[in-house]
Amino acid sequence: MTIMVRAGDTVGVAEAKAKLSELLERVANGERITVSRRGRPAAVLAPPDAAFEPAGHNTGLATLAGVLADWPELEADMRVVIRSRRTARDRAVPDPR
Repeated sequence: MTIMVRAGDTVGVAEAKAKLSELLERVANGERITVSRRGRPAAVLAPPDAAFEPAGHNTGLATLAGVLADWPELEADMRVVIRSRRTARDRAVPDPR
């Protein structure tokens, strides 16, 4: 189920603490509310089923692991890198074991 979220208000932390029940009721009705601290957004209250657009590309360690798994020449390429580092003078030689 997708809930269309209306643009909401911005409230300060003190107001959010004082009116949390009211804010949660508004969020349950589909509103998104930004909580700010010293004028800067600190959190967003949004319905749990609110549709968020994906970033458009994967990031993080899982993506890196996927790329490495799909790199059939990885072992050979790493041998070349290690071999070239042995002759470099700017860093210590890595131990390939």
